Parts: sequence; structure tokens; C-alpha cells
Amino acid sequence: MTDDLTHSLSVLSKLIGFPTVSDQSNVDLIHYIMAYLDEFDVKYHIFPDSSATKLGLIAQIGPNVEGGTILSGHTDVVPIAGQVWSSDPWILTERDGRFYGRGTCDMKGFVALALAAVPKFASAPLARPIQLAFSFDEEVGCLGTAPLLTALETHFPQAETVIVGEPTSMSVVTGHKGGLGLVTRLHGKAAHSSRPDLGASAISHADPLIQWHSARQEKARTSSSASGFIPPYSTVQVGTIKGGVALNTVPDLCVFESDIRYMPHETASDWVDEYRALVGSVEDAMRTECDDARIELEVTEDIPAMLPEPSGAAEVLARQLTGDNSDNCVSYQTEAGHFQAAGYSTVVCGPGSIEQAHGPDEFISANQLRQGQAFMERLITALC
Repeated sequence: MTDDLTHSLSVLSKLIGFPTVSDQSNVDLIHYIMAYLDEFDVKYHIFPDSSATKLGLIAQIGPNVEGGTILSGHTDVVPIAGQVWSSDPWILTERDGRFYGRGTCDMKGFVALALAAVPKFASAPLARPIQLAFSFDEEVGCLGTAPLLTALETHFPQAETVIVGEPTSMSVVTGHKGGLGLVTRLHGKAAHSSRPDLGASAISHADPLIQWHSARQEKARTSSSASGFIPPYSTVQVGTIKGGVALNTVPDLCVFESDIRYMPHETASDWVDEYRALVGSVEDAMRTECDDARIELEVTEDIPAMLPEPSGAAEVLARQLTGDNSDNCVSYQTEAGHFQAAGYSTVVCGPGSIEQAHGPDEFISANQLRQGQAFMERLITALC
């Protein structure tokens, strides 16, 4: 293995220079990747989001046969608003063996390593293909994963294994929690605060729904058994709440957002069905005060959990490439759950630490990049 990171850092610098926050376009970044792949005559397919302002890309190197490996990464990053950085977050900056910039570890570092390995992928006598799968809008609910999976099925042979390169410090992660994002909107009736009997308070009726979150969290905590997750139980919370217009007005609207991260042995419907039943009973109570009162429940995120696959093809391959035989599960969600639900053997394994993700002065170390580079080179050997 060569210790020269020059090419990988050059690619990473280019990727960091594109401010692909999820509420902005990633088209320029994808065009850069397309031009880069054209240099090596790599076949690729691009697909847009519904607005055509975002693009995903899938590329394949090697024979057009089934049984290959997908290297999966997302191109979007989280915002920098409100964060104080020591250097420009959109310029890759090296300090003491660390490379700073938004997305360095989450997860343009992995994408850069995969792209930097393309010349070696292209020149190797691969018996099975390597597919690069780069999505959009992962940070806002894995919204780009469904069209990516459709494009894979339509345009490329079925891969055997998927490695999602989220930052795990190059440990092999075999399971993660599922995730739900909910928005609850209560529509009551406004009235003067001196005559609450003439209105229906959306905030008051929101109270039992908000309390459900706390009660459900405590139930999950006290009924949990030992597991590889931290914390070892499902978590549920209300993250935002808005309602009311004035101190002296019965509020006719209350909106709040819920975040649920459930254990792999549970399902999204286990949570949504229970909560929806309570929403129905609260709505009935509201309508005794106002015939037009209603509650809307919207599922904004639905990310499947990733279940461990003991001796699964992806786990066997990732352990072979890293030498890591430890058992690791994480509480955050990734696109891996969607890949696994679509029938792919899947693990999460990538350079950088999740502790550096999303915060100011995000960085990836030179050592992690070297480990990721070695991973790519061993992958070539495994697929030849």
C-alpha cells in the first residue's frame, strides 16, 4: 500500500469546495464527479430529484455481472449556520495531521477515497464489479435513497454487498436503530382568553400527546435489555414546538416535531400505530369543543433499522478488509437500513469519527484517510 495521500486529498479538496448543504443544489459537485469519471472511461448513470435541482450518481467499474460491491456515500452536508469555525469550512485546511472542512468526515472523506481509487479500480482485473452510489438529501431523511435504489435496479446488475461509508473510525458497524420523524399539527379554535369556553386550545390538547413522548421514553428505558447500542433502548422526544399568537388569545394552532429512534427488533408501525390511536382520541376530545377541530399527523422521515447479519456477505467482506472482528451497533441512522430492506447484504464502515460530524471544525485525520485508502486497495484484491 502506498502512503501517498496526495491524490485523495486533491479530490477531497474539490469536494469540500462545493457547499452542498441539503437546502442547496449539489449539481456542480456531481458534474465534477462526472468529468472525473470520464477521464477513466467509467460508465455512470445520473438521476434527479423531483425538483431537478439535485442529482444522484451511480457508476460501475469492472465486468457487467452480478455479485459486486457497492460503495455508498451521500453528497449533502449539514449547515454551518451559527457555528464558529477556526478556518473557512469550504476550504480544506490541514493542521497537525487533521484536515478540516464541512463534510470531511461526514462523508466526503469516504467519497473522495472511493473516487481517488477509481484509476486502480479501472486497471485491476476485477472478476466482480465495484459500484459507486452517491446520493442526495441523506441529511434530511435519506430522501435520495429511494430513487438511487430504483436506478440501481434499472441500470446495473445486482450487487452482493453494500458498504455505506459513514464515519465509524473504520470499525465494522453491523446494526443501527431505525428512525422516524413526525409532525403533529393541532387545529383548534381561537377566542379571547377571557372566554376560553368559546374556543378550543390547540396547545392544551397537545399536552397529552407531548406527555406520551416522555412516558413512552421511560417505558422503553425501563423495559430494555442489554444490547450493543448506546443507549440500549429506543429513544423518543419532542424536538420543536410552535403555537399561539398572543398572551390573551386561545391558540388555534400548535405544531410540534417528534424524533423516534427505535431498536432493530421493532418496526416503524409499532410506534406510529400506537401514537396515531392516541391522536385519534385527542381529536375526538377537541371536537367536543369545536366541530371543525382536527389533528394532522405527517411522517416526514421513515428510515429502516439495519439488523446485524451474522456471517452475512457484507460483514464477512468488511471484516476481511479491516481486520475488525468487534461487534458494533450505533444509534444514528444511515442509508444502510434502506439498502438492507431492499435485499442487499449491508454494513457501515468508513473513515472519521461520528464525534466530529455536524459540529464546527469538523475534521478527518490523515491516519483515518490512510486506513480508508488501504481498505480500497484490499477491496480490489478481494474482487479480482
